[in-house]
Amino acid sequence: MSKAAFRRRDAVLKIIVSEYIATATPVASESILRHHSLGVSPATIRNDMASLEEEGFITRPYTSSGGVPLDKGYRFYVETLSQRLDLPGEDQKRIRQLLDTAIDEYDRLLKTAASSMAKLVGNAAIVTFPKSAESRFKHLELVEMQEYTALLVLILSNAVLRRQTFNLGEHVDQEQLNRSAGKFNREYAGQTRIQMKDKKLELTAIEKKIFKAVIDVMASEDAIGYDDSYLEGVRLMLGQPEFVQRERMLGVLELMEAKGWLRHVIDWQVTEEGVKVIIGDENRETGLHDLSLVLSNYGVPEQAMGTVGIIGPKRMDYRRAISAVNYISGLLSELVARVCRDQ
Repeated sequence: MSKAAFRRRDAVLKIIVSEYIATATPVASESILRHHSLGVSPATIRNDMASLEEEGFITRPYTSSGGVPLDKGYRFYVETLSQRLDLPGEDQKRIRQLLDTAIDEYDRLLKTAASSMAKLVGNAAIVTFPKSAESRFKHLELVEMQEYTALLVLILSNAVLRRQTFNLGEHVDQEQLNRSAGKFNREYAGQTRIQMKDKKLELTAIEKKIFKAVIDVMASEDAIGYDDSYLEGVRLMLGQPEFVQRERMLGVLELMEAKGWLRHVIDWQVTEEGVKVIIGDENRETGLHDLSLVLSNYGVPEQAMGTVGIIGPKRMDYRRAISAVNYISGLLSELVARVCRDQ
């Protein structure tokens, strides 16, 4: 086959993949000829499609039907896309404005990021918490409540804010709580819970209860894994034609309800910089063989890192998914870097 023939066949494959992504219907040779100027006869296009089928790039449900991409065809298509695809300016502006409204609290920020991504691509989106090796104490506030209880508001170095009520066992006024919080902020700033325990600071009986509450919160934070994440847009994904069959829909729901499924997916697949696309059978988890994932890390290496991604059918709009993941991972990385600089 000549170089020109190879280039034409590659063009036919890209047309089949892009049109199938857009329509979810097999792409016929007549449609290719009608909408694209390839300068060849219908017989040549049919021969190219037969060759693509023989080599495992496409399949045809029956002899006279159009072409449907297989995993190998999607992989070829994705490899032709640039990793630096940009979202349209209006989408960028809208997402940045949405995230700015939630900038003061990670929990709300990450949920907003996942929800924005899901709506943008019409599939499920995942955002995990940025995880550091160990959380560090940054700032504590204590608020007097009724019946011997106080509200603990703890900010950690990875920008996570945690609130928790705890029992003091006796009445403590707000002035005393302010003094204790100030003492903790002076003495423990920037320290891990292990370092805080090793410091052996002289504490009052009330401060020992506060100390235990703080250490418990930090221990829980250090135990957080990929199960603590935001998954949004599952209904959008299940609204795709691929999930009309009840069995396929229930299979996906069962997978996503299983504890630890995300950790198994991400731990081995997102190790390098940039966006990674995992298509169908490339997924180690068999329950994901009908799906594709577009994933990227975000954050500051060796300080705090999380993952953002899109989950959807293999017939997803990879161009839009890659650009969305690129943009949102960049925004979240900016935020984490800012927090790390302020520590």
